Amino acid sequence: MTTDRLIEPLGLLHGDAAREACAAGLALPLAGGPVAFSLCALVEGQHRRIVPTREIPVGWAAEQARVTTAPPMAGLPAGVLVMGILNVTPDSFSDGGRFDTEAAAITAADRMHQQGAGLIDIGGESTRPGAVPVSAQQEQARVLPVLRALVERGRAVSVDTRHAATMRAALGAGAALINDVSALAHDAEARAVIAEAGCPVVLMHMRGTPQTMAGLTDYRDVAVDVVRELGGRIDEAVAAGIARTRIIVDPGIGFAKTHEQNLELLRRLPILANLGCRVLLGVSRKGFIGRFGGESVATDRLGGSIAAALPGLVFAGSILRVHDVAETVQAVRLWQAVHG
Repeated sequence: MTTDRLIEPLGLLHGDAAREACAAGLALPLAGGPVAFSLCALVEGQHRRIVPTREIPVGWAAEQARVTTAPPMAGLPAGVLVMGILNVTPDSFSDGGRFDTEAAAITAADRMHQQGAGLIDIGGESTRPGAVPVSAQQEQARVLPVLRALVERGRAVSVDTRHAATMRAALGAGAALINDVSALAHDAEARAVIAEAGCPVVLMHMRGTPQTMAGLTDYRDVAVDVVRELGGRIDEAVAAGIARTRIIVDPGIGFAKTHEQNLELLRRLPILANLGCRVLLGVSRKGFIGRFGGESVATDRLGGSIAAALPGLVFAGSILRVHDVAETVQAVRLWQAVHG
């Protein structure tokens, strides 16, 4: 797909205002959902100009269709999904070591399911800044016993991994989704594994690796650059035989972005509609929340985590990846009640 020309939705409207403005021809629906936009920026190369939606040029019809059409749900349930984070690692930034026994992990997953998590995302390798890589064998030893137990309970489980061997083993054990922070770029065999399985996959934006990404934050325009770079990853996946309808995109908040760039991306999330894919947003307890919220302890960032996740609800089918499931489910319900 070409991402040289982008339409960035602006002037967002909700509820009755959105419906009335669309009916009057004064706004357009954002990604087919309940939110509408009355203004937009037309981005072509490095040039940008703001126009009312009714003045989008005829020559931009393809781009307009892409940002206004509901994306495929990637084979997952429709509507907003809350994805519970289950790190079976000793060194994850927020909860490392809490669930590194099978019994503790299963108990935590059961609790998240009861609280309303539509997906449980199991990770066996920390990808926090500076994290030490682990082998696929070590990762599988951590993940697979928990995965099998949860699948036996009928849970929908995602596996957070960069390793093709772990992807293959996890899918064989019943994983419903693969979530790769490298967008299938870390392991040369990963795309073939996903293509063969035909499963949903999350492509996250990141530059470099967890060890090098902090030095790779030079963007001309972080929102535009993230969309264009993710567009390239989508093209690579499709060329490898992965169905575009199975792809979910994640802007990679906290990965190769400064704290200020993370805020900029959250402000401008609607630009992701240009990719024509379902969106996953993972902000829970991250460092920028501590920086702007004044809380150095990751586990004490609940309020900021919810505030940072709610912008993701501009998309009707967004997936929110969180540590605190019950509180996020409650916040989503209130947001929907207010903006419905």
